[in-house]
Amino acid sequence: MSFRLPLFRHATGGALASLLLLGVASSALAFNQSPMLDDLVKAGKLPPVDQRLPEKPAVMDVFGEVGTYGGTLHRAYKGIGDRWGTTKLMEERVVKFMQDVNGKTVLKPRFIESYTANDNSTEFTFTLLKGLRWSDGEPVTTDDVRFWYEDVFLNTDLTPNIPLTLMADGKPLVVTIKDAQTFTVTFAKPYALFPEIVAKDGTGKPGLDRTSFLVPAHYLKKYHPKYVSADELAKVAADKGVKTWVDLWGEKGPIQSWWLNPDYPVITAYRMVTPPPADTIVMERNPFYWGVDKAGNQLPYIDKIESKVFQDQQALNLMIVQGQIDMQSRFVRTTDFPLYKQNEAKGGYRVEISKSGENVAVMSNIASADPIKNKLFNDPKFREALSIAVDRDAINEVVYSGLSTPRQAAPVSASPFFDKEFAEKWVKHDKKKANALLDEVGLTKKDGKFRLGPDGKRLSFTLEAVQDDLPPQTLELLRKNWEAIGIEILIRIEQEDMALQKFKNGDFDLFYTYADRMLQVSADPTLALGHESYAENYYKWWNTRGTDGVEPPKDHPIRKVWADWEAAASAPTLDEAHKHVQDMITDLKEQVYMIGLVGEATAPVIVNAKLGNFPKGFTNEEVLRNEGNFQPAQLYFKK
Repeated sequence: MSFRLPLFRHATGGALASLLLLGVASSALAFNQSPMLDDLVKAGKLPPVDQRLPEKPAVMDVFGEVGTYGGTLHRAYKGIGDRWGTTKLMEERVVKFMQDVNGKTVLKPRFIESYTANDNSTEFTFTLLKGLRWSDGEPVTTDDVRFWYEDVFLNTDLTPNIPLTLMADGKPLVVTIKDAQTFTVTFAKPYALFPEIVAKDGTGKPGLDRTSFLVPAHYLKKYHPKYVSADELAKVAADKGVKTWVDLWGEKGPIQSWWLNPDYPVITAYRMVTPPPADTIVMERNPFYWGVDKAGNQLPYIDKIESKVFQDQQALNLMIVQGQIDMQSRFVRTTDFPLYKQNEAKGGYRVEISKSGENVAVMSNIASADPIKNKLFNDPKFREALSIAVDRDAINEVVYSGLSTPRQAAPVSASPFFDKEFAEKWVKHDKKKANALLDEVGLTKKDGKFRLGPDGKRLSFTLEAVQDDLPPQTLELLRKNWEAIGIEILIRIEQEDMALQKFKNGDFDLFYTYADRMLQVSADPTLALGHESYAENYYKWWNTRGTDGVEPPKDHPIRKVWADWEAAASAPTLDEAHKHVQDMITDLKEQVYMIGLVGEATAPVIVNAKLGNFPKGFTNEEVLRNEGNFQPAQLYFKK
């Protein structure tokens, strides 16, 4: 796999150079729609397809051939908390990291006609598709951008802390509206990486789909204190069972979350019809979706996506082997690969192989509130001892059937920031050296089997994990490895919401989880910077400019990590920015805060035998939005 630079050009000679979106359809092209919509058009309940599409809709690639309309894509989900799996299927951004038909990872414009940058990357200009509409038929214009900027982004109730990724030189981005389609985003200093940041996470919270710069102003104004009275908002909040108007918003908000609110207008290929906590959630095609194939067929091809709730891994595997799943990689485990292959013919599916761009790791909490554990986790010798005590080959063979690779939580091999030395550092199993390192740290006294801390008490760590997330067998292997060097390990597995809340609060010792976002690190550096990983409370201090979290010591190495990111974020060119990101990776290599176990696993995808246009050999990774990288809008069922 190879990478190329983002698809935008800098202005030259004082004139902005524009770049077309993917390709746009000729106005002479005849457009077609799903037969599902024919009766609605005939009844006058829906405009004809050419009136629902932009004047020049985006022409999208398909991974094979022009498809045919119809059918329901069947999937599985874990319940109301499993919002991200479905969201990633559908997310849209002004620009988005995607793999093209040749498997190259590129930055592609989406619902825009063009975007440009000035010479020093301080100003970016975006032009929306003319005639773009929300799923309820209302026009999408820069009025929606203005509302997002003035009433959401700059509203301290909805955005109490502007992410540093949306700032330069300590100052937030500035949006200026040019006309009904065009707006500019300006920074106080150069920010060549900005398109990459937007491609991954849009323009951040609040919200779940986080469509960059856009929210449906015509809908959300009804739930904003600038436009309605406090009494009206209080009544809506009470009716929805939340405390304040702010709670109506956000990824879990009963109004702004597309996942929970079928009335919420979207620009994605599908919209929610039956939301969780239904046993089967249902999404239907967005009749105003702005993309077509090269033959003029409005996408998506498939009419509906239904996801059935499951309780545990055994239940999901039963659904798979019985042929109840049409396309799924989420929760499909590498460890169960033999089971899936054995039942292909019986279940009417095929097992496609994608390459995981993720690592599995244990996060050590270097910002721990416990002074003894904090000191130990911040000692490189202690971290090295924990790392080399792990028998990764055993984990790979026993848990992953040899289908993964022992490695650190470093950028993956397909990444432009790959560092072989980092990937292999402290990976070789060496129990003898691990014991010697612990002795050097001063942990020489024992109560028999286990080492004592400097306070004379048994040194004991809790290893936490999310239930039904990663293979639990690894936990027991880790416990044995670490207890073999005298470190007592208590395993705690909790429900997702409870476990992740502790993780996000930095209230843990060791956490068994994914170390993802290590493909295009420049697009989402948050894991590397310590967010929801190894230094949450230090990260909060840095990200909020000292208003939250805990300040690390003045000489703490994490400050170098942050400094290198800040240099990358203010670089005027991508080459310079990427150099500073590589420096940040080198900082992490020197410290190894995240204890990588295995990564780049063979990632099975269950695919209905009749499903067409499924891309082979694609990467399943967070920056590419996991299953969203398979581009569900262009999948179809063969007749």
